[in-house]
Amino acid sequence: MAERIISVSQVNNYVKNMFDSDFLLSNVTVGGEVSNLKYHTSGHIYFTLKDENSTLAAVMFKGNVVSGLKFEMHNGDLVNVKGSVSIYERDGKYQMYAKNIALQGEGDLYKKYMALKEELEEMGMFSPQYKKKIKTFNRRIGIVSAKTGAALQDIINVSKRRNPYVELIVYPATVQGENAKESIVKGIRTLDNMDLDVIIVARGGGSIEDLWAFNEECVARAVFECNTPLISAVGHETDYTIIDFVSDLRAPTPSAGAELAVCDVNELESRIFAYEDALRDVMMSKISFLRSRIENDKIKLSYLSPTHKLNNKRIYLDKLNDSLVQAAKNTFSTKKHHLSYLCAKLSGLSPLDKLAQGYSVATKSDDTVISSVKDVSVGD
Repeated sequence: MAERIISVSQVNNYVKNMFDSDFLLSNVTVGGEVSNLKYHTSGHIYFTLKDENSTLAAVMFKGNVVSGLKFEMHNGDLVNVKGSVSIYERDGKYQMYAKNIALQGEGDLYKKYMALKEELEEMGMFSPQYKKKIKTFNRRIGIVSAKTGAALQDIINVSKRRNPYVELIVYPATVQGENAKESIVKGIRTLDNMDLDVIIVARGGGSIEDLWAFNEECVARAVFECNTPLISAVGHETDYTIIDFVSDLRAPTPSAGAELAVCDVNELESRIFAYEDALRDVMMSKISFLRSRIENDKIKLSYLSPTHKLNNKRIYLDKLNDSLVQAAKNTFSTKKHHLSYLCAKLSGLSPLDKLAQGYSVATKSDDTVISSVKDVSVGD
């Protein structure tokens, strides 16, 4: 009996099916230290998980990075990776396909975060009815942030670029570590008593531990009780803290917080100039319309004036006079021609004309006037 020979691809495919059908390996969470980390230009992330005895190759595809990775991963980070383990058929090597990556210790903090979020939401602290409106034109702006942090510098740079005339009052607070929550609360309450237009609470991005001070209940209550409109600008766009839900407005980044609080003077000037041009156009159009209306009224008034009516009557009277004269002339001419005709006819019938031409009277020998050929005979 001949020995059955199978290809390398068949072996790898068979082993892959074994991995994929294994319930444990299809949904597993592995804890370890990150090494050989590489953010590929394609958007995928390649790395190795290791502990004191072993290593495991891992990859997180671009489609899972946005929803499954909430921090910037570095070599040496201790993480928990959730996903599946399978064979990469081309190389015949097994690796982990990550769907979610979290720093170790974040699980308990996240549960604590969700519990406090649900509690404060049930108390109504997130309700829109308590949100104060952020004014468009703010002149005095308070900032609670670390004195040496990049977040504060971003806010200052954006604010001065957009409107160099705004007044920035900075409360240098501790935003991470011990006493951070007390420092942030004190900063909010201090600025709230300074008659400001708006307050920005800001910090750069970081892990859930780095941002935890902004998830403390005392900080959330200080934000809720603040009488001055408050913008939370903590972390990056994907970072959400408790005060984001309590504050009057959330900004995805500190720079965005400055853009929301500070009106752009150049844009405002452009809008004013645009309004000026539009107002001028409307005004000129209105003036042109009124001028045309005045001219029309002037013409109408002139047409309806007594002088105009009198002139029209005079013209009409002149036309009637001309018509009367012409009619008299026509009648006179007609009568004259008819009279001439009658005179000529009368003249033709007049005996005087006959007499003027010469005439004779024939008589018989006895002087009887011959008036007909019957009155004479042959030989008379």
